[in-house]
Amino acid sequence: MLFHVILELAEDGWIVAECPALPGCVSQGKDEEEALVNIKEAITAWLG
Repeated sequence: MLFHVILELAEDGWIVAECPALPGCVSQGKDEEEALVNIKEAITAWLG
């Protein structure tokens, strides 16, 4: 499955990742790479 993810820079410097298709499915990371890894885990957990 393919999900669109939105990345935004938070005020504290962290990258926030959100999957709009899955309500409440949000994660974060110190950089884009970490945020993407974390949101993939969050999507898997949300679907499980």
